[in-house]
Amino acid sequence: MTAALVPLVVLLPLLGAASALILGRHRRAQMVVSTAVLASVVVIAAVLLVAVDAGEPTVVAVGGWEAPFGIVLVVDRLSAIMLLISAIVLLVVLIYAVGQGVADRHRETPVSIFHPSYLILSAGVFDAFIAGDLFNLYVGFEILLSASYVLLTLGGTGERIRAGVTYIIVSLVSSLFFLSAIALIYGATGTVNMAQLSVRIAELPSNVQLILHLLLLIAFGIKAAIFPLSFWLPDSYPTAPAPVTAVFAGLLTKVGVYAIIRTETLIFAEDDLTVLLMVVGGLTMLIGILGALTQADIKRLLSFTLVSHIGYMIFGIAVGSELGYAATIYYVVHHITVQTTLFLTTGLIERFGGATSINRLAGLLKASPFLAILFFIPALNLGGIPPFSGFLGKVGLFLAGADDAGAPDAAGMAWLVWAVIAAGAITSLITLYALTRFWNMAFWRGRGELEGYESVLLGSVQEAPEGATVTATRTTPVMMVAATTALVIVTVLLTIFAGPIFEFADRAAANLIDPAVYVSLVFPGGIR
Repeated sequence: MTAALVPLVVLLPLLGAASALILGRHRRAQMVVSTAVLASVVVIAAVLLVAVDAGEPTVVAVGGWEAPFGIVLVVDRLSAIMLLISAIVLLVVLIYAVGQGVADRHRETPVSIFHPSYLILSAGVFDAFIAGDLFNLYVGFEILLSASYVLLTLGGTGERIRAGVTYIIVSLVSSLFFLSAIALIYGATGTVNMAQLSVRIAELPSNVQLILHLLLLIAFGIKAAIFPLSFWLPDSYPTAPAPVTAVFAGLLTKVGVYAIIRTETLIFAEDDLTVLLMVVGGLTMLIGILGALTQADIKRLLSFTLVSHIGYMIFGIAVGSELGYAATIYYVVHHITVQTTLFLTTGLIERFGGATSINRLAGLLKASPFLAILFFIPALNLGGIPPFSGFLGKVGLFLAGADDAGAPDAAGMAWLVWAVIAAGAITSLITLYALTRFWNMAFWRGRGELEGYESVLLGSVQEAPEGATVTATRTTPVMMVAATTALVIVTVLLTIFAGPIFEFADRAAANLIDPAVYVSLVFPGGIR
């Protein structure tokens, strides 16, 4: 019964985008359509999550063409939780964007362009999460990337156009790797259906498997912004309007992480690249957070922390145990909400304080205590302070790593696992230091102290290149504040309900560890 709802998570945003485009001259109607569409997807995603967790099949053969010949849409526990958290974040950020647009008279986000592009981006994200074959996954990526090009360059400033060009080039390179991998996989196995590939890939020679495996990892690694493929992100994301940056930071890199999880657990379950992933995860943590330390601009600082915390997810995937995947799933959900919240709060800081640099901000605690709280809670969460979800996720990952290092067959690489755990602990501490330093400078110190700090800070941290000057507005739209507050509450709920969420993540991880579960969903009668 609920399987009929699966295509709607993609179809509704696409129909909504078409409607929003037709209603280009009617701003209120566009807002209503976009909000109604994403609210509907939130409800559908929640229903699908409950149904999937109860064991109800949620596989749809589009057009009645059964796998492996037709397009198959699959919702398992991992897909369901990714759909739900993504839909919630997209809805909240849309409300934030509507509030900003009304306040700014749509200078930053022209309504006729923004709403259709935003809904197309949403459709691409949702399609990627439910794709049952590699080519449909590629289509989902291209849908969201084509929309992201438009959203990234909204306003048409020189800075945004330059960032957009870099983003487009990097994305095209990633797409080229992905499409080449798909072509080679199809040539070697005769299929791109992921369930069927889980059987056929294992029949290929090991050297062929390795080449195909690395091609997909490079493609998805660029999208997930893992080291050394993350150089493009800190210069691209901060230039966009606040709601766009928030969605990009919270969601787009996680689509790449999701694809890596599918690659490692379903397609190449027998091909072991644990050492490579472990090294990449550790380096991503350290290089990203060291870059954050040198930033004076909070948007660039958060972009570097975004890169560093992707390393935790790659570490969990490298561990490859049930606990490792469960902790990774929980951490992905945590990071989507917390990172998005911090970027939305940064948008409020930019409006209220007139800047995003610690060399230009001071006295915000006295001027806006509530804004200080909105930033402080997710900052502590991202830094891993107990009892927040960031702490719980990291502890889960570290415990999974410790169990892996203690296994009898892991004695040869135990030192590597412990080294990455140490890197994770250091990264968490530096994250906390970098964010609390910004909070202290922007909120705690008084306006009169600004001159004394400036000369010292300019010698140790760098401003954003060609940073724009923003006019401070001492009032912020209610919708923007309400949306940010809602996401802060969601981050707190991830802590309050950590037990049930972790239990769900455990069940999702158990499915991931056994590829036969996914295969049986797509091919109930066995692979033909």
